[in-house]
Amino acid sequence: MLALPFDLCPMSHRHEHIAHAWFAAFNAHDLEALLTLYAEDAEHFSPKLLVRRPETGGRVKGKEELRAWWRDAFDRLPTLHYVVTSLTANDQRVFMEYIRQVAGEQDLRVGEVLEITGGLIVASRVYHG
Repeated sequence: MLALPFDLCPMSHRHEHIAHAWFAAFNAHDLEALLTLYAEDAEHFSPKLLVRRPETGGRVKGKEELRAWWRDAFDRLPTLHYVVTSLTANDQRVFMEYIRQVAGEQDLRVGEVLEITGGLIVASRVYHG
């Protein structure tokens, strides 16, 4: 089978590629690689953020706030790792299901939506199950 050049692939396939890059960067705790996937003014919502930093309402905006949030997570949880269980993508977003693993903690099932525009994540929302 002949593979299409990346820029000719359906948008859903491009978004799956972004999701795989997201997991690779996250699991490597490569903060800068992770941030390159996000737009400058991207927003992120997480129940963990709401618990840890209630003054945020569970939401951060912009790469500097994203950097601070994930730097804190990587520093506090050096064994933090995600195991992908499912990806579903369309032309606007990708829905990721994964298992959050941290040594000494019970595994947590997570759903996360990445809203993507122009090849960059503009919003992400986390749901715990």
